Amino acid sequence: MSARRNMLLSTLLLTSLVPLTLAQDYSRGRKYKPPPDTSHIEVEVLRASNGKPISNAAVIFNPEKDGKDEGNLEVKTGPDGKTTIDVIPTGSKVRVQVIADGYSTFAEDYMVDADKKEIQIKMVRPRAQVSTYQDNSGKASERKPGVQEPIRPKPTPAPTTTPVPDTPAPAPSTKPNA
Repeated sequence: MSARRNMLLSTLLLTSLVPLTLAQDYSRGRKYKPPPDTSHIEVEVLRASNGKPISNAAVIFNPEKDGKDEGNLEVKTGPDGKTTIDVIPTGSKVRVQVIADGYSTFAEDYMVDADKKEIQIKMVRPRAQVSTYQDNSGKASERKPGVQEPIRPKPTPAPTTTPVPDTPAPAPSTKPNA
């Protein structure tokens, strides 16, 4: 009877301690806070002139939620001109900036209010600067895209002067030598 009694006491003791230990694990430390819901954003970067994709363009995301800046993320487009990102919180405002070689920088704010958002961006070539002193008809830039050397005037060659003799030189003789 003693063995049976010990077994009964040990099971009673174990069953009474298990809920206490589980309760202690939940009461210590930080409370679990689930991460915010995120949206799947797909960006497609195309040429405005012919609709072909632009590869290797830098797409920069700058999300802002409840007036708080969430940092920025940069991804590159693939050969199909598309890129995706899955870490932008749903309900935030995100500024999308696109930088591609030979094209004007694009930037616009979007509201991410759904689980999935598709953005199509058409890149244009650089335009002439707007000026108050000349006609701003939206004409194309005269400078080619990319890094260029400044226009420098070419140096004019110095005039070559020959020394003028003070005495006249003897005239060549036309007589045959005998």
